Amino acid sequence: MFYSTKSAVIVGITPLLVTVEVDINTRAVKRDINIVGLPDVAVKESKQRIISALKNSNISLPNGMITINLAPGDVKKEGTFLDLAIALGILGASGTIPKFDGIIIGELGLDGAVRKVRGVLPILLEFQDKNTIFIIPQENLHEASATKSNFILASSLSQIVTNLKDGKYEPYQTKNEIITHIEHQIEEDFSDIKGHILAKRAFEVAAAGGHNLLMVGPPGTGKTMFARRFPTILPPMDEKEIIETSKIYSAVGLLNSSLITKRPFRSPHHTSSTAAIIGGGTNVKPGEITLAHNGVLFLDELPEFRRDVLEALREPLEDGIVTVSRVKGNHEFPASFQLIAAMNPCPCGYYGDKEIACKCSPHEIKRYWKNISGPILDRIDIQIQVPRVSFDEMRSKDEGEKSKDIRERVIKAREIQKRRYKDERIKLNAKMTHKMIEKYVRLSDDAESLLKAYAQKYKLSGRAIDKILKVSQTIADLNGKELIDIQCISEALQYRLNDNITEFII
Repeated sequence: MFYSTKSAVIVGITPLLVTVEVDINTRAVKRDINIVGLPDVAVKESKQRIISALKNSNISLPNGMITINLAPGDVKKEGTFLDLAIALGILGASGTIPKFDGIIIGELGLDGAVRKVRGVLPILLEFQDKNTIFIIPQENLHEASATKSNFILASSLSQIVTNLKDGKYEPYQTKNEIITHIEHQIEEDFSDIKGHILAKRAFEVAAAGGHNLLMVGPPGTGKTMFARRFPTILPPMDEKEIIETSKIYSAVGLLNSSLITKRPFRSPHHTSSTAAIIGGGTNVKPGEITLAHNGVLFLDELPEFRRDVLEALREPLEDGIVTVSRVKGNHEFPASFQLIAAMNPCPCGYYGDKEIACKCSPHEIKRYWKNISGPILDRIDIQIQVPRVSFDEMRSKDEGEKSKDIRERVIKAREIQKRRYKDERIKLNAKMTHKMIEKYVRLSDDAESLLKAYAQKYKLSGRAIDKILKVSQTIADLNGKELIDIQCISEALQYRLNDNITEFII
């Protein structure tokens, strides 16, 4: 007796359609289930879950040797996605239920309950069409409701078997409504930060143009406070970004009861491996840079990260994607994020401090900075010092500008960029290519002269000059200017700490 149905698994973060083929040899004396088609340990263990689920649902396991083939047979199947499909396939082969042509996803408990699985959102979005009907766990309803799919909700094996037998089921009709703007109660706000007027301006520029930013300063000066409040001045995510981000979190099992409507903020520890940050592993998984897609990646204590980790960030920072290569193929993950990094000026943290003497030797300071290569600094558009705040500033009763007010200016600047690049594939100044810079960026004569003199003095590379022009364009957008004047260029040059790096560390 033969029966086949459809299911799906997640490979990396990409859905893979799986055909579940079931053959029952009733002549075999031994009663058992044999699963082939490159199943991993979790899939192999589904055999025991299915046997117990059938027994506790008062459904008899057919007699004979049951062979399950998971096609395509050359791709490893991971996770518990296939439990329900295999169980229903066995019942279909025995004639207990009629043929079902949809896609079945779900994990089975020993009591026959159908449990939530990761990756339902990307699977539904990948394979939905007018005729496809899915069977999914009841607990995955919220993320499934964000799609236009037709699906049947399964709470238990006995419930779905009864529905299929009777033919009395109505596919759930989703409204495909996504809330694109939610006013969250913000506990962290830029108004919490005392002083640091120049640093606040730098963060506003970074948010407006999508620029990466590095903070250098002694311990306790507010670098982490700045980073954690940075998402509060970014524009809310639109529908496309919400779906993109939620698909990633669903695929890795981090999507809880609702879609991701707030921009991600990821802050990995400096001991993290390359696979944890970039992605990889034996069974390839996305890393922190992919979890930060459409959001913020905060690297605190930047020089403490392994050099190979930092070097691996170079391509994602430029391209917005990361490719993880393995013998069996390449996995491409989205990684369009804003990098916010923080570091001390030296190992003890007090080089250049006016109140606490630095205890580090020049050799120790050079070695501390050595881990950060020039190409990495070149990819960080804005670099600022965050000095110690005076006692009077710290104890001031004056309330700083709120995140909401800064965010309004950021949104206006981004709208200008959106209109400017309406015929391009980009939306932000930070993403401009060299050709786009030549096409869109216009400088006044005195601004051109200042940039030329600065570039000649510090022997700037072409990439460095482009970075200055991108930041200058963002400043002009914030200031409502069509032409980049000397004020815009002057401000952008203040954010070039690494051009004067030798004076700073020695």
